[in-house]
Amino acid sequence: MSDTTTNRRQRAAGARRDVKVERRWRAVAWEWLKAIAWALAAALLIRQFLFQAFRIPTGSMKNTLLIHDYLFVNKFIYGAKTPDRIVIPFAGKTLVDDIPHVRFPAVREPRQGDIIVFEYPENRNVDYIKRCVAVAGDTVLVRAGVLTVNGAVYESNYADRDGDHSCIPHWRERDSCPEPRSLLDPVSLGKGPYNREFGPLVVPPGHLFMMGDNRYNSQDSRYWGALPVELVKGKAEIIYWSFENTFFIPRFERLLKLIDLAPGRQWVQAAVRIGVALVILASIVYYRRRERRHAREP
Repeated sequence: MSDTTTNRRQRAAGARRDVKVERRWRAVAWEWLKAIAWALAAALLIRQFLFQAFRIPTGSMKNTLLIHDYLFVNKFIYGAKTPDRIVIPFAGKTLVDDIPHVRFPAVREPRQGDIIVFEYPENRNVDYIKRCVAVAGDTVLVRAGVLTVNGAVYESNYADRDGDHSCIPHWRERDSCPEPRSLLDPVSLGKGPYNREFGPLVVPPGHLFMMGDNRYNSQDSRYWGALPVELVKGKAEIIYWSFENTFFIPRFERLLKLIDLAPGRQWVQAAVRIGVALVILASIVYYRRRERRHAREP
């Protein structure tokens, strides 16, 4: 056999190997692309209809929610909806508006006390988070810095839900009310034009009245009006991550913290943390065993 024939065969064999390698890489790349596409599709569906991550950027919800709290919002409880507009990602600009959309049935309607994420009425590309203090038909009134809904004092000072709101002392006479108590401190009212006096206002049908827990430092329904229910996105459920501004030190006491848990239900908080820890531990054990099993295979 001549050298020319041998070289030709070697070149042909090398070309076949190159084709096989190229096909294999194409197959691998295609599998990766399909996996990424499925993952993105699943993430988009979960974000649109089930849960959405949200970050707290301001102190308007202190002390319930703090700056640098990261939380999950339950979107199906109020009825998730299909997209009604197309927005440029990260740019906050709307390309197409008023797309026909469908809202799915709700588990329940928003209630007084719910902490809700919603589209800011004056710029729907911005998300806000506030507490619903009144629903349609309720009368909202602020006098001398004290919020009342339908004539009853509602968490008068910084959402102090455990305070005795039937007795609100003046800041110089705080001992005139028993502990726990809400403190009416006129110095803390700040410069907001509606911190001292607002209303009365009757919440119109199809609307909610939203206020920050740190309501002396909150741009809320007192300034931009009652919130149309159509702009509601979901209910804040759980803080999954939180850190201090300095050196990103985690706030360990806030990790996996259920938001606004009702008094007497702290066992639910403990159950959630124990459950997550068990799931993580079980996953580690499972993958370690699988790796050992693969290592023993010939």
